[in-house]
Amino acid sequence: MANREELAIIRGARSGDAACQLQLGRLYLAGGASLPCSLPTALHWLARAAAAGQDEAWRLIGRHIPWQLACHARPALLDWYARASAAGIVPAAVTLGQLLLQDPPITNATLRRQARQALEAAVQAGAVEARALLARLRPAEAVLPATPAAGTAPGHPIRFPHLDRLWHDGAGAGFLVQALPVARSIAAAAPSDAAAWQGGTAEASLLARCADALADAGSSEVQRLRELAAAGGDRDAQLVLGLQLARMDVTGERLPHPAGQANFKRAIRWLTQAGEQGAAPAWFALSRIYMRPECSQRSAGAAQTCIERAAELGHRAAQLECGMHAWRLRRGGEENDVKAAYWLQKAAAQGCVQAGAALQRIAPPPEGPGWAAPLLPLLTRELASSQPLLAARIELAGLFHLSRAEALLLDVAAADHGHCLVIDIRASHGRSRRRLVPVDSARQRQALDRIVRVFDTVDCSLAGPEGNYRQRLYRFKTWLLAAGGSGALLAA
Repeated sequence: MANREELAIIRGARSGDAACQLQLGRLYLAGGASLPCSLPTALHWLARAAAAGQDEAWRLIGRHIPWQLACHARPALLDWYARASAAGIVPAAVTLGQLLLQDPPITNATLRRQARQALEAAVQAGAVEARALLARLRPAEAVLPATPAAGTAPGHPIRFPHLDRLWHDGAGAGFLVQALPVARSIAAAAPSDAAAWQGGTAEASLLARCADALADAGSSEVQRLRELAAAGGDRDAQLVLGLQLARMDVTGERLPHPAGQANFKRAIRWLTQAGEQGAAPAWFALSRIYMRPECSQRSAGAAQTCIERAAELGHRAAQLECGMHAWRLRRGGEENDVKAAYWLQKAAAQGCVQAGAALQRIAPPPEGPGWAAPLLPLLTRELASSQPLLAARIELAGLFHLSRAEALLLDVAAADHGHCLVIDIRASHGRSRRRLVPVDSARQRQALDRIVRVFDTVDCSLAGPEGNYRQRLYRFKTWLLAAGGSGALLAA
């Protein structure tokens, strides 16, 4: 449960205090003993703080919020990433480029020029993915510099939009017939050391596609094309090459009969580059490498960091593993079960059966409609006007199947963790136990937000305006009798 200082920050943020919103965003970025690390929640509060004029908020967004989260709110966040990239924040420049290229691409000339300038600075700073984005952001009339194909006049640039169309149309054989000669000419002109090749994004993509189309051949030519594509920044080629070097498949399992020994050092290099470009399977594979006893860089901490990055990028197995890891550590900190529920909900939403089963053990579903369900039709406008806190508590009990004591005593604002409610009234009701209730639907989320706003400026402790448990219970029973409630409901 959040401590008193954090509760004050939460209340201030919800009431519109920009400084509190910035501080709450920082707390959710880092996580801690009381509040979980949650990038989506951090983005929500930082965006509100940035809109209220807090410059540090958009700097934090640019530095810490990846494209995978920003892409869902592109129009609202573009300005913050543009400002952060102009301030020299390298991750912001990369994310800005990804946002501009996201379908449908943004053609605003000013933004694209600013993004190119920021990406050029990022390339100088050593950002691997910035070079590929920079090439894609060049104006449509510009052409990537490339090695001339056979029969092409010197200095004439390679253009292959027709090959892109063939690939996307699924014409595998037709694509290979036309693309393979171009790919071979590029490979022939490239340095013998693939890592020294300075090709563009379009060339790297062409080489990777040819390698995939020739994958069954298993020849040295395929390996050469893939190494060049990886050196050119193609994410998929980097992932495949890293898995090959580690002698494992995409699930992290050892290949049944690997040829030769694994080269974990090179595998880590390529998988890290693929992961930095948003390839969740790359981070998952890295977590498996760092746990291998034969890996000289073996590290449980590095493995956990990689599995968390894969989970943040939406990798289902990583989300399941993060959830189960947090659940195993629940005795070391009460908020670990909140983290467990968060990741298991994410994995279950992607169809993970094990995550759904684990979530039901952590937060068992309610049995029956609950005692408050028959009372919901009795919540009149008069009650909401005269006793808004009582009306909100009854509605909360109906939504989340709370017991009567839980409904009357719960500190609603402190209980709300976004994806779940932490029901904990042990301090004032000794026979109760701490439990989690997931927020499963948009309807529940909207209703909970409305109810939390009712309690924003209210002290929910027993010393507050609602009084102690007896006073709250008396107020409830008095209303119930006046509303025509039955004796069975009074004894609930």
